[in-house]
Amino acid sequence: MIIIHWADSIAQKLSYRGKKHVIAAGITPSGEFHIGHLREILTGEMIHRACLKLGLDSEFVFVVDSADPLRKVYSFLDPEYEKYVGHQLAMIPAPDKYGKPDSTAGSYSDYFLNPFLEALKNIGVKPKIIDNYQSYSEGKFSEACKIVCEHVEDIKTIIETISGRELSADWFPYNPIDENGCMDGLVVTGYNWPFVYWKDSIGNSGKNNLKNGEGKLPWRLDWPAKWSWIGVTCEPFGKDHGTSGGSYSTGRKFSEMFGHEPPFPLAYEWISIKGQGAMSSSSGVTIGPMEVLELVPSEILRYLVARSKPAKHIEFNTGDILLNLADEYERVCASFYEKNLLESEENLTKRQKVLRHEAIGSVEYSQINLDSEIDPSYKVPFRHLSMIAQIRSNDEDVFFALEKSGYIKSAKSPSKKLIEKLSKIRCWINSSHFPENLKIQINERVDNKILVNFNFPINEFIQNLVIKFKNLDTWESDYIGSCIINTAKEMDLNVPDVFRLLYLIILGKVSGPKLARLLQELDKDKILTLILSAKNN
Repeated sequence: MIIIHWADSIAQKLSYRGKKHVIAAGITPSGEFHIGHLREILTGEMIHRACLKLGLDSEFVFVVDSADPLRKVYSFLDPEYEKYVGHQLAMIPAPDKYGKPDSTAGSYSDYFLNPFLEALKNIGVKPKIIDNYQSYSEGKFSEACKIVCEHVEDIKTIIETISGRELSADWFPYNPIDENGCMDGLVVTGYNWPFVYWKDSIGNSGKNNLKNGEGKLPWRLDWPAKWSWIGVTCEPFGKDHGTSGGSYSTGRKFSEMFGHEPPFPLAYEWISIKGQGAMSSSSGVTIGPMEVLELVPSEILRYLVARSKPAKHIEFNTGDILLNLADEYERVCASFYEKNLLESEENLTKRQKVLRHEAIGSVEYSQINLDSEIDPSYKVPFRHLSMIAQIRSNDEDVFFALEKSGYIKSAKSPSKKLIEKLSKIRCWINSSHFPENLKIQINERVDNKILVNFNFPINEFIQNLVIKFKNLDTWESDYIGSCIINTAKEMDLNVPDVFRLLYLIILGKVSGPKLARLLQELDKDKILTLILSAKNN
């Protein structure tokens, strides 16, 4: 049996543990979410889908770590936030457009969370949301809190032994909060269920009720405590948590202490922006999920994660990588959904079979809804549409051009997905993310200064090419391309040099989109006039 996809493989392993599963993902809303965060949640969601396909009883949950404190004043925040450092994100005011605290704008955590949840809807992710701050307040963590507070030395020994770091003499496995809601600078002085007693750096003292979630567990305990009360059986986590001595290593021990089987371990690699490194909310190296969804079709964004096993690093940008990703997605769709899937695989090697089924699985998990059919809009290449959209300002003209070139059957009834695809491409073209090398501006006149570096008879080549172009009965890319290549060969010219010449004449630069396809979309007479104008220089 060939396991089709990495998500199916993990679901198969989970099935050996039982029929009921809770797949989790979790993020601290400390700043703007980015597509790097989508790797964790999409990895979990695809495993959830694979479990459902396998007939398992699966639930997908997204834990919002809103009980975490603000660690520092990030670069996008006003210095006024200094007074909120150490306060829980759910209890801090959201920033206004200047980065200043705005008491009328809701909580800090919701401010950053809500756009991300909206983005998740657009890519077909519909998890159950669990708010950590609320869960503490409702007593969901109280049993775990009681266990750790009654076994302080055991907890301390486990952390020190596994992590290799020494904890302070006054370390305690619970972080209380003072009367102002701050966690910083407090030392626990005693414990008597359900209270922990503390004092601050200037001698003030107080107590917190653990049943009411006043404060929270440290991360290494908070994580397995969530596994326990939620019933998590699998949660993807960043590779830093999976290192030797990392939080998953200690989490396994604490999960057993809480009476819960540790979740299936699954570490994932980062998504980085090409040339800029790993994305980070706090550093500002981000592409926001709502921003990227305005530019990239949802299926292609899902495909970015679906096509790579979790342990494989992903590099992304909104230029060449996006185009190549779209090309690959469209190529896989065409290969496996237009050809007969039932054709014999007897002549394929085992490796070829695996690659084939992995590709099919990647496309299936890229769809917005489980088991939905592949929309035929993939037949219109993203790359080609990005070219047409620049030379046709009216959407109807774009659809007529696509009908003429055979990409769609009728310009009058384009699919909803194709309309959406064109809309996103127009947003991409008009954004700061659109690469300079993809921009198309048809010359109105030729600057003869740019043609002086060619050492072949330009005038003769142009004359011969224009004659061939004029004799064409059909102004289509195949015939246009043949004319260019044949003219060059008849004159014993270097074909790449000839193409560079034509790109300079038409676009003012030495490269661009596929030339024959570009010319097909332009008015023949205007192009002939433009090319001939170079001959007269």
